[in-house]
This record gives sequence, structure tokens and C-alpha cells, in this order.
Amino acid sequence: MGNQLTDIAPNTSFLPSFQSLHVVVIGLDSAGKTSLLYRLKLKEFVKTIPTKGFNTEKIKVSVAPSRSINFQVWDVGGQEKLRPLWKSYTRRTDGLVFVVDAAEPERMEEAKVELHRITRTSENQGVPVLILANKQDRDSAASVGEVEKLLAVHELSACTLRHAQGCSAVDGRGLQPGLEKLYEMILKRKKMVKHNRNRKR
Repeated sequence: MGNQLTDIAPNTSFLPSFQSLHVVVIGLDSAGKTSLLYRLKLKEFVKTIPTKGFNTEKIKVSVAPSRSINFQVWDVGGQEKLRPLWKSYTRRTDGLVFVVDAAEPERMEEAKVELHRITRTSENQGVPVLILANKQDRDSAASVGEVEKLLAVHELSACTLRHAQGCSAVDGRGLQPGLEKLYEMILKRKKMVKHNRNRKR
């Protein structure tokens, strides 16, 4: 499943018709990013191996009773040596999905550092972020509120639209409402960008 890393960052042209939105899934290794991707794609839990490069899938998500949207989702490896490459994938993205293992509180500080680092890069200023507190099927998982505190979500830039959502790759809970919220935030940001552009004319 893991493709080899290439020098080619995903190149998505801006689609005014919103036929396909470009979304990048990042987070520490073993947070469950690839399992979440294939839960969305195949509607079942897939036990995966650590991603050496990236996986990419087109996923159809219903965002209204009679409306579906295509997300082109890039899932990028989270091992420490791969994290500097994240910015190659997030450069022209419509939205970020940051996955944390809510049952591993001892790694929250490390996750917090990476979340704040990637959202502060100049290319990602204002890009909407969906934070997925994964592994809610486990009794030891921290609640969404606890995860937000541990990640210091309130300290993210005021221009960054964000939403934290509990979820589970095992049973799929929380993924649909999380992606609906991400879609809303992406639309809101596109409108804001357009409005600001028109004002400057």
C-alpha cells in the first residue's frame, strides 16, 4: 500500500466547481492514519504496516442529503525522519487532518510540537485543520476535550479554522461528522479568501 516517496509533491489545480478537494492526513507514526484512510475507502478495518512514503486514495463523502464530494486524500508516513517531508505534501492543500492516538497520552507533547510546527509554516497559514482523536474504541483513550488541552489547540493561530473530533478506525465512529466539519471549514475558508481578494481590487 505504501508507495515510494517521489520528488513530486501533489499538484492540484484550484477547482472552482469543487469536484475534488485535496486533503493531507498527517500525525505521529502508529496514530492510525492509514487504518483511518482505508476505513473511509473500504468501510472496513484494515490492519496496516507503517507507511514508508505515502498512500493516496480518492474518497467520496456525503456532505448533505443529496450531495457528495470527492476528497483526494494523501496519507503521509509519520516516522520522525519522514516528518520534514510533510510540508511538500501540504503546500497546496485544501485541508489538513491531524491524527493522534488518544490512548497514548505519553506522546501528546511530541504530537503537539508537530501540529504547531506544520500549521505555522507560511504555506499552511489559515488552512483548516481537523484533529482526529483516534482509538476511542479503547477504554484508555483520552476524551476529545483532554486531547484539545494536551495539544494546546487554543494556541493555534486565530486564522486557522479547526475542529477536534473523537473517532475510531476500528468501528468507523466519528469519521463522517469529522469530514463533514472539514468540508464546512474548507468552504468557509475559500469564501474568506475570495472575499479578501475582491476587497483588494
